[in-house]
Amino acid sequence: MKILKRILLLLAVFILIAVIYNYPKLNILSGYSAKNTASSVFLAKRTLELTDTTDNNFSPVNLASDKVDKEKKIATSSTFGLLTRKAIYREGLGAVLTLDKSDETAPYLVPKRTKPDNNTPFPYGNAPQKDTVFSNVDYNKLEKAMDFLFEKKNQTRAGIVIYKNQIIAERYADGFDKTSKLLGWSMTKSITSTIFGILQSQGKLNVKDKAPIKSWQNDDRKNITIHNLLQMNSGLAWDENYEEISDATRMLFLERNMTKEQEKKQLVGKPNETWNYSSGTSNLLSGILRSQFKTHQEYLDFWYTNLIDKIGMNSMIVEADLDGNYVGSSYAWATARDWAKFGLLYLHRGNWNGTQIFSENWTDYVVQPTPTSEGWYGAHFWLNASGRYPSVSKKMFFASGYKGQNVYILPDEEMVIVRLGLTKNADQNEFLKGVVGSIK
Repeated sequence: MKILKRILLLLAVFILIAVIYNYPKLNILSGYSAKNTASSVFLAKRTLELTDTTDNNFSPVNLASDKVDKEKKIATSSTFGLLTRKAIYREGLGAVLTLDKSDETAPYLVPKRTKPDNNTPFPYGNAPQKDTVFSNVDYNKLEKAMDFLFEKKNQTRAGIVIYKNQIIAERYADGFDKTSKLLGWSMTKSITSTIFGILQSQGKLNVKDKAPIKSWQNDDRKNITIHNLLQMNSGLAWDENYEEISDATRMLFLERNMTKEQEKKQLVGKPNETWNYSSGTSNLLSGILRSQFKTHQEYLDFWYTNLIDKIGMNSMIVEADLDGNYVGSSYAWATARDWAKFGLLYLHRGNWNGTQIFSENWTDYVVQPTPTSEGWYGAHFWLNASGRYPSVSKKMFFASGYKGQNVYILPDEEMVIVRLGLTKNADQNEFLKGVVGSIK
């Protein structure tokens, strides 16, 4: 009996050590599951079953058990019953993880939205497009490219090809359609960049100016410019790793104010000489944007009145942190068609049906390769300048997000191509090759 008690005691000690060691991981794991569940169910209007069997069905997130309270619009996730996280849905701001009980009832401001234009045909409105059959498009080849994209292994949810402002191919996975809101993940970074482009075009800031961060003014960080931040080339330390506890996961799942995490980091390189991809930088930029406005309400409204609703991306919601800052790194949701509108805005160099949303030279700016990025990155956009996608033009640039969210902009071909899915399994070069090859 004494031996059995000792064995049980040792086992209990081992379990306690394991729990203590893994507690931070469980916190982030449960946080991811709760946040994603709340957004999927209350923002994207999916069922809990679909969310758990698709969005949350990967290791180790699938270890968490999820529940939703539809009346209170709260999602809770628990891992092994050891740690529970809660996410609430705030209309207009999306879902957010709570850190205190008071967060569930705290007051908040919401952005003012404009009504969708359901009379003007797509892309400038939401009415059905005026169909055109192009004699130089091989529609059979195009369909084969879409077949490839939607092979089961690729787990694609939405695909759209737009040529000369016309949708020439559009397909959705079972359970999804043109009204389904899909998370862009890091494509949100390109939205954040565009807000800077609009403010610069309006003469309200200059991205070549030093970043207005008070805590940096007494050390070498004072030399970092907004331009350096937009190019992810500030020289600041940052660990962008989603497979374990990192700067990125702590920020997204443990912080009340996500704009401050990158600000705390020290230099590990020189500005304009040390490219390092960082979601913390994008949220720092969101904080800088907020500082450009006199009130919080003006900051919240500007993203919609001057970009999102102005070009009819009416389905889009950019989620905010607990302090009301847009999570400019990761959390914009929209239909595939509205993501395509964003690509068209850049294809047309900032001109939207006769209105210049941002100056033409902003498009030239975002595609200038960042030093030390090997031609792979611009100002919060990804580039093909080095030919990483060998079957398409080096002038192609794109917004890109976790698990293979992409809006490709191909100026030479007058095309925008959207792919939204659950994995990066799809050979994007092969898909793009098929689409571009369908144009004679």
